[in-house]
Amino acid sequence: MRIGLFIRSHPSESLDTVLDRFVAAEESGFDTAWAGHTFEWDALSLLALAGRITRRIELGSWVVPTYPRHPVAMAQLALTAQAASGGRLALGIGVSHRTVIQKRMGIDYAGPLRHMREYLTVLSPLLAGERTLYRGEVFRIAAQLDAAAGAPPPILLAALGPRMLELAGQQAQGVAIWLGAERFVGDYALGQIEAGARAAGRACPRIVVGLPIAVSRDPGALDAVERLLASSSKLPAYRRVLEREGAATPAAVAIVGDESRVRDRLEALAALGVSDFNAIPVSIPADPGAERRTLDLLAGFARAATSASTRSASPSC
Repeated sequence: MRIGLFIRSHPSESLDTVLDRFVAAEESGFDTAWAGHTFEWDALSLLALAGRITRRIELGSWVVPTYPRHPVAMAQLALTAQAASGGRLALGIGVSHRTVIQKRMGIDYAGPLRHMREYLTVLSPLLAGERTLYRGEVFRIAAQLDAAAGAPPPILLAALGPRMLELAGQQAQGVAIWLGAERFVGDYALGQIEAGARAAGRACPRIVVGLPIAVSRDPGALDAVERLLASSSKLPAYRRVLEREGAATPAAVAIVGDESRVRDRLEALAALGVSDFNAIPVSIPADPGAERRTLDLLAGFARAATSASTRSASPSC
């Protein structure tokens, strides 16, 4: 299982400070550095810049909302980042949430599944530089992009519900799962992804799971997770994920504990066939050394020799 690191930023930080974290992630041996896309930096622009100052590490978006970006515009941004990074982009996209798209941006959130199905149908050939002629219910496109970016970046679809998970299996090169831990992945998501892949005659795509993580025995560690995810836990899509996990709060699915406990959880995910773990380290106010211990453990896990128990090159859904 590949180990990635979510690159966090804070409102008061400069762009250079954030970019330095990509370099540090590469130097520490992480497989992927993931950039979030909320109401801060533009993820793909940030990854394009990071691509110029790193050499090896994969650079992924976690995740860019599709409603505000026409597929042609998304493809142009992605191909620019792909070229800037020398072919190291992983393009994570998703429909986001009604409260974000409709209430905060004023964009109609109608038919998210139909929207994404058509979006993927036109985005893939655009990324490949193919002439794209499409007339659907949502998009009508006649375009071709001429950008020397090399191979097209893989598309990772953010998916949590059954039909979106199936769609990821049918049309995407990967699926990004946030807050879904062992129970959600093993008992639910893998079956939906496999059904989609089987229907399309494809191999199971890459599966990336993102969870908060902290190597700490401090009693306040779970409270820190709750504070970090206070807004996420209110969104209906994430509430349904937690229900399938049998978890009352995000802290119940977070990977928190001593080194042995954290390793066991990571290995359990790998054993399920999860191909990538996106680590979101949590700062523990009463345990200032926790973040450093967490990063060290993750970096060591990432550098470990390939084996069935720790690193899986392909998912087994």
